This record gives sequence, structure tokens and C-alpha cells, in this order.
Amino acid sequence: MIPNLLIIAGTGNKSGKTSMACRLIEQFCSMGIVSVKITPHFHETTPGLVPVAEKKGFSVYRETNKELSKDTSRMLRAGAADVFFAKVADNNLQAAYDEIMKHIKQGTPVVCESPALAHYVEPGLLIIMNSPDKYNQKDISNLLSLPHVEFSLGMLSGGSTLPILFRDGKWISLQNGE
Repeated sequence: MIPNLLIIAGTGNKSGKTSMACRLIEQFCSMGIVSVKITPHFHETTPGLVPVAEKKGFSVYRETNKELSKDTSRMLRAGAADVFFAKVADNNLQAAYDEIMKHIKQGTPVVCESPALAHYVEPGLLIIMNSPDKYNQKDISNLLSLPHVEFSLGMLSGGSTLPILFRDGKWISLQNGE
């Protein structure tokens, strides 16, 4: 288990994965939280992405542009001390994650938006965002069998503190009365 890693997955597009990441970043920015977004989509690199590693099967970048509407810019605006973005084929996901972790101080709270990563590493906490949109659902039944907590986008509205803690180097959910 990697206790300082929190992974966010979702049941579909627009389920609130990035919104959850941003809320957690805002809540824990005083701890120097780092955010990671990993995607299997090899779309064009946008301004502000600085290459960290480019290897066969994956590319890792550091986000430096807060001004765009893309997810990694939103994470930086929310207060992340550092934001990494990786474009990776699933069979190289572990290698890309290992490369990113070389650039993050051990024990730092990490929020990662990558449903597929939960197949390779056990996070301290797995959050699954439930999408109200039944049209574009993803099959994440394999993740639902893992220990996790569930949220919906509607639960993020308002300014209340999320029932999540980062204590003694570990993510903890208070949602289930822990």
C-alpha cells in the first residue's frame, strides 16, 4: 500500500473527478499537496507542459500554466505545489507512475486522477465519483470490488470540508465513521 496516495476514479465522463481533485487540493494545499493526472489519450501537448520524461510508451510533464481551462491547470490554480501530467499506454502505466514518483518527496500527499492506476498500485484511499449521467458510463466494476469511498458531484457543492484527512502520512476517509 502507498498510504500517501489518493486515487480518484469515476463511473463516467463528467463525474467530477477533477472537481474532487481540486477540492482536495484546496483543502490540503498547506501541506504541499501534489496532483497527478494520468491519461491514455495521446492528444497534443498544450502550452505550459514542461517535459519531465519521454520514454517508449509514455510521456510525463510538469504543468506550469494556471491560465488554461484544462484539468491540470485547474489543479495548479487550486493550490497544488506541483502538478504532473502523463500520457501513457496502459501497459506502461506502472513505469510512468514510478517516473513521476521520482520527482515527489517521499510522504508528500498525492492526489491522482487515474482510474487505471488502481489496477497497479494500492492507494491509501480510493475515491470513486458517481456520475449522474447514465449515457456515458464506464465499466469500473473491477474497481468497485476494491476498498473505496464514493462521492457524487453534487456532494462537492458548497464550501463544507470534505470528510477526508491526511494524517501521519496517510489518507483517511471519515465518510464511513473511521
